[in-house]
Amino acid sequence: MPGRIAITPRSLSGSGHPVLTRLLDEGFEIVFPAPGKTPSEEELLRTIPGCVGWLAGVEPISTRVLDAAKGLRVISRNGTGVDNIDLREAEARGITVERAMGANARGVAELAVGLLLSAYRHIPWSHQHLAKGEWCRRIGQEVKGRTLAVVGCGAIGREVVNMALGLGMKVIGYDPYPDCSFAPTGFRFAGLENALMAADAVSFHCPPGEKPILDDAMLSRMKKGVIIVNTARAELIDDGAMLAALEMGQVTTLATDVFHHEPPESSALLSHERVILTPHAGGFTEESVDRATSVAVDNLLKNLVRP
Repeated sequence: MPGRIAITPRSLSGSGHPVLTRLLDEGFEIVFPAPGKTPSEEELLRTIPGCVGWLAGVEPISTRVLDAAKGLRVISRNGTGVDNIDLREAEARGITVERAMGANARGVAELAVGLLLSAYRHIPWSHQHLAKGEWCRRIGQEVKGRTLAVVGCGAIGREVVNMALGLGMKVIGYDPYPDCSFAPTGFRFAGLENALMAADAVSFHCPPGEKPILDDAMLSRMKKGVIIVNTARAELIDDGAMLAALEMGQVTTLATDVFHHEPPESSALLSHERVILTPHAGGFTEESVDRATSVAVDNLLKNLVRP
């Protein structure tokens, strides 16, 4: 029997998407807990009970919400990451969790490389000064011949590897489960610490662990002047350690698309002149949204109509 389906990704809840009509055609009712923004726990608690399906974004899905989600059969992410969901708790309640594997890989990878080039050529800094009528220049660096460490070599990481190789960079990859069939010329796998210590720049494309990868100890062992690009999760980096590394020049630039809370609160780190910020826009391209929405809807219908 059709029922209600909640739609929570900001890219869909504000203006909708033509693919969502497939759910209406199957007789489902679509509800938006927080149109155009990331829903709070209270907004989820008001909406999710009574829903049979949930097309979910990156909003935290707490045990409290899962407890209230009576009748919920499937959570379908419009991306790859599921660290916002307690998978064990979902499974215990009979809720299937689906992912849109690789759907936004190209979009995230292009942003990561764009942030990398922006850092090497100080594009945001130059714009800010010129916009104020100030003619200032900060010497940049070319990426050709420099070493990029790609941490996490899944669909997104592999796209970044190929783009960086195309720019003439040397690329070292780390992945806990390396796919040795992925071996383009100029690329090699290495252990995490070896990859980080050899890098002129680092790009993160992995889920967070129990503690940050970049803490005081690790940052102190990396090349002085390293550039860090993070389009994965904010928890990969210790904020205090990163701020100190920027102040000391150990890190030249941090470019980040991800935050502990969205929108983020102002902080000494985020307002630092050598930090480049984008508003979790990696997968926010027309093409990525189309692909991810289509896969997420497919996964909903697979579980709710064609189990």
